[in-house]
Amino acid sequence: MVISRRMAGLLALSTLSLPATVAAAQGSIAGELVDRTELRVCADPASLPFSNQQGEGYENKIAELMAKRLGVGLTYTWYPNALGFVRNTLRADKCDLIMGVVAADELVQNTNPYYRSTYVLVYRTADADRFADLDSPLMQLARIGVVAGTPPVNLLARKGLTGQIRGYDLMVDSRVEQPARQAIEDLANGQLDVALLWGPIAAYWSKRQPVALTVAPIKVDPHTGPRLDFRISMGLRPNEPDWKHRVNDLIRELQPEIQAILLDYGVPLLDERGNPITPGPSTTVPPSTVPEPSGYRMDKYRAPVPATLAGATVLSTAALEQLIAERHPVLIDVLPKQRRPKDRDQNQLWIEPKREHIAGSAWLPNVGFGQLSPEFTDYFRTELAKLTGGDKSRPVVFYCDANCWMSWNAAKRALIELGYTSVYWYPEGVQGWQKAGRQTAEAHEISMPDFQP
Repeated sequence: MVISRRMAGLLALSTLSLPATVAAAQGSIAGELVDRTELRVCADPASLPFSNQQGEGYENKIAELMAKRLGVGLTYTWYPNALGFVRNTLRADKCDLIMGVVAADELVQNTNPYYRSTYVLVYRTADADRFADLDSPLMQLARIGVVAGTPPVNLLARKGLTGQIRGYDLMVDSRVEQPARQAIEDLANGQLDVALLWGPIAAYWSKRQPVALTVAPIKVDPHTGPRLDFRISMGLRPNEPDWKHRVNDLIRELQPEIQAILLDYGVPLLDERGNPITPGPSTTVPPSTVPEPSGYRMDKYRAPVPATLAGATVLSTAALEQLIAERHPVLIDVLPKQRRPKDRDQNQLWIEPKREHIAGSAWLPNVGFGQLSPEFTDYFRTELAKLTGGDKSRPVVFYCDANCWMSWNAAKRALIELGYTSVYWYPEGVQGWQKAGRQTAEAHEISMPDFQP
């Protein structure tokens, strides 16, 4: 997400960003250009920690999360995040959403913000007694790294430190130059004494240096100092209200997962009062009051689930861990999988959303819908028999994501229709397993029928 290459004239947050773009489910919205058959993402191909072609950035991860929630595939159009980015991507209808724009970006229609971050002061930890304070007299001797045109330049000018600045270019092609990363590397090798940089970039690259670096939010008087913290939203084309409402709904629904991704990447997050947000202990989730339906859940599969499943055993994370250790159950991930659209040009890049699941699981996609075609019913029966060796008394655990009715449906189907007698359901899903620090692995599905579920 770049804030300043595109927005130097607005907020000059140039080192901020990377763009990722999104689209959603089944046909376009009337009067809007949004592609609803897939999640189309336009992103910088070489702009970590935001995005790269290998999908290693946090905006890549958020895009994967959104695509999964929408139940569609994920595709990328790569374009350097520099002048002309919006014109050549969003405005050219090559994507439907840009991730990572300042909430005041006038080139796009903004969604609700999904995080707030700040510029930071970075110094070698060993030099904390010398350079941890911008008001220290030693700053008059320091070599200070800053990206040209960004808000910290104004702060340094107010403090009379412009003569100490070692500037890094603002307008660059990120495939060739990464100024904020270079500043961090120069700091680590002793060519700089401090650097004032956009927090997400500084925190990410500081962790990857051979010497210890300290990253601290820059504190300024909110009434007199230059603004150094910004809310980050997603950018849409103007006059697409339905798409804006859908994306805002996604941001609200996925906010806990989005925040977890950001914290995992070390992004310095601020709450509404401007206080730092740090990872904390998980809170206890109140018991579900959702009643069990008499049959299968037929729609709205992403929603709060019951606390029970008649005939099956409901597992907590600790109970699942114990079951794995003692009885070696068959673990079945039933998360749906989006196929490549049949009408897509074979020369056009198609990237399926990656799936991480509990290590040792088998992935049987699409068997948790409320109603299955005969082909998928046979697929479920046949593959489950193979996995259990034909032993219907063998423990079988069904799961997908948290608040995913498909795992509830699949477990019930194994009980009622297929006659398995030792069925377990793990409603916390992959997110619960990961939150507890347990091992996951990349999922590879067992080949599905070429039919709709």
